[in-house]
Amino acid sequence: MKFFIDTANLEHIEETLQKGFVSGVTTNPSLMSKEPKSDFTKHISKIIEICKEYGEVPLSVEVFAEKPDAMYEQAIEIYDSLGYDNLNIKIPVGYKELEAVDKLSSKGIDVNVTCCFTEAQLELAALAGARYVSLFYNRLLDYGGDPLKVLKNVRNNFDKNNINSEIIVGSIRMERDIVQSWAAGGHIVTAGYNLFPDILEHPMTDYSVKGFLSDFKDWLV
Repeated sequence: MKFFIDTANLEHIEETLQKGFVSGVTTNPSLMSKEPKSDFTKHISKIIEICKEYGEVPLSVEVFAEKPDAMYEQAIEIYDSLGYDNLNIKIPVGYKELEAVDKLSSKGIDVNVTCCFTEAQLELAALAGARYVSLFYNRLLDYGGDPLKVLKNVRNNFDKNNINSEIIVGSIRMERDIVQSWAAGGHIVTAGYNLFPDILEHPMTDYSVKGFLSDFKDWLV
């Protein structure tokens, strides 16, 4: 099981990678738009420099072209301009879009197929050559779907058929989403910085630590 951070904020990426529990970074156009206006390539290059400091961690960057042919051309342009071996190009799932996924994969470019909500979307994307397939957990839940069932079915099919694609679970809002996603078969959970550090806090942890220190202080001569 792995954890990626879903952000384009340089400080948040650096801070969480320092903690050791984050092993990858995912971004998208919405997350980019939350950062100060800048040149796209320059900003991603800054993220890459941070990723290199922590062992060439995987980085997913999404195309922002709208048509499949343009997505492919833009993906090549982004990949070539950044020159980072562990760069994954995010392509939204779709019938015509899978041709771009196949072509990129055949060139040795890792692809993260995003915006998936169904078993078929995840599985066909994997068959087209996607390195990662991304399920939008809470957005599916909002729509009335069952993301845990989707995860279990897809992971079972991947394991039975030796599919090498990894399942990324995104659209995470709460601590239980993380735990349940891993338990249901997600290889990777990606979540925003807003979940930290709250999910690592518990009143009984604070109480216990204070008790240990108090007992030790009384023991010291």
